[in-house]
Amino acid sequence: METIIRIAVEKDLPGVLDIYNDAIINMNAVYDYKPHTLDMRKKWLDEKLKNNIPVLVAETDEQISGFASYGPFRAWAAYKYSVEHSVYVHKHFRRQGIAKKLLQSLIEEVRQKQIHTLIAGIDASNNISIQLHRQFGFENAGCIKQAGYKFGKWLDLLFMQLILENDVQPTED
Repeated sequence: METIIRIAVEKDLPGVLDIYNDAIINMNAVYDYKPHTLDMRKKWLDEKLKNNIPVLVAETDEQISGFASYGPFRAWAAYKYSVEHSVYVHKHFRRQGIAKKLLQSLIEEVRQKQIHTLIAGIDASNNISIQLHRQFGFENAGCIKQAGYKFGKWLDLLFMQLILENDVQPTED
């Protein structure tokens, strides 16, 4: 099995939706309750493309095995050099290094842009994701206790960050 990482296109959305909805229904990876629709994912992809934000997909044996992207961390102007990212892997392809390939590719994409800090919001019980991020140099940046409620319990949200070594030239405009 060979996995390639590439930019997502509209035909990838059913696979992306399957992965995302599985995370909503079965995991603490997404603090949402209801599955999304294909139309919602299309609007999401269209918005990413409009804002020149890549959505990366992992393709393994012609199947979407994972995806990753990022978006604004917060809406105020001074946060424009920080983004929050997400990485998701299909349940049948976990523990095969796909998340690592996606995160590595996403970091490379972000380094090329005027972004200084890459932020991950991770459920504090997700040790696999926490370890993955540590492998890439992410450091703990704080934990918000009981930030979400899902599956009948309070969830703690851990923030991790990677300060990128690149040639960002910040301005206040």
